[in-house]
Amino acid sequence: MAAFKTLDDLPQDLRGKRVLVRADLNVPMADGDVTDDTRLRAVLPTITELADKGAIVLLLSHFRRPEGRKRPDMSTALLVSPLHELTGRSVKFIEDCQGEEAARAISIMLPGNIGILENTRFHEGETQNDPALAAGMAALGDFYVNDAFSAAHRAHASTVGITEHLPSFAGRAMEAELKALEAALGNPEHPVAAVVGGAKVSTKLTVLTNLVDKVDHLVIGGGMANTFLAARGVDVGKSLCEKDLLGDAEAIFEAADRADCTIHLPYDVVVAKEFEANPDSLRTCNVHEVADDEMILDIGPAAVEALGDAIKNCRTLVWNGPLGAFETEPFDAATVALAKIAAALTQGGSLTSVAGGGDTVAALAHAGVTDDFSFVSTAGGAFLEWMEGKRLPGVAALEE
Repeated sequence: MAAFKTLDDLPQDLRGKRVLVRADLNVPMADGDVTDDTRLRAVLPTITELADKGAIVLLLSHFRRPEGRKRPDMSTALLVSPLHELTGRSVKFIEDCQGEEAARAISIMLPGNIGILENTRFHEGETQNDPALAAGMAALGDFYVNDAFSAAHRAHASTVGITEHLPSFAGRAMEAELKALEAALGNPEHPVAAVVGGAKVSTKLTVLTNLVDKVDHLVIGGGMANTFLAARGVDVGKSLCEKDLLGDAEAIFEAADRADCTIHLPYDVVVAKEFEANPDSLRTCNVHEVADDEMILDIGPAAVEALGDAIKNCRTLVWNGPLGAFETEPFDAATVALAKIAAALTQGGSLTSVAGGGDTVAALAHAGVTDDFSFVSTAGGAFLEWMEGKRLPGVAALEE
């Protein structure tokens, strides 16, 4: 991994220095209240550390998709109160993220003050990485800190363009994320296992193609596994299956053979005739015994035990996506069981476990093991692009 600077590389005395912090404050809200404050909490260590050193902390963020228009229902002013409650400090709202009005508002702020700038996406130039907008944002600060890994896959003015004008650093959340990802796939301790689940192979083809060259064991679960089973000649009944991708699945099998990567598919499965909670038709069977009117909705206990044994021999685990239809009981059983095995190995010190992606975060929380993994990334698209082996523009900008 190329080197990037962190908060440790900033001057010790930041008294009165204006630090622009790119955060991801794009949190879900209902009736004016934040329904999930994970992203706000993620940036707290960076905010408090900078404020305690006397910096004037200026938060930059997008909020929803206003598409270059000013929309009161998408103003970051809505986040002033939630941030005030979390930080226990006063938070000032600044009515633009560039320009003279913003500069005037910032000029009367005192060391240790926190301000939140207006939604970066109120300017069309944000998503186009417009040089003039990036320069306008940069003019408001002395230093730039990116603490938004979840926005790092976007080459925007506030994630990439701004770094050309100011000394740039990774915030504490970004630093933790990059270190975890480096440990998981950049320079991991082998053997490495990857668990990739989810409904469709089509959304994860690039991920799987990248992983077979990087990992020793590739566990394929969720609806995706059905397409791989079908490619191996298994009749999967009326299960979700992308028949047009059987050739792609075959190509991944062949690439895995060349790379000496073992692909793990379930040999027992949990099936039902209807997709609902605890259906009467529920049964566990060998993968070759699925009836024409049945669908595979989870992997079976014998397969979970075998996967657990494989992971016990590994030093590193990367996890993205559930093994079954985990939102509906009892099709959460395999995901919960394997997550608990991985969590126990992590806590025992034999495994470094890194997980990410929206469904994955929900599945691990459902299993009650979020805090027992080495690292759980809340980034969705950025985590997936990193698993695909892509260079993330927001990270590359910090490295350069």
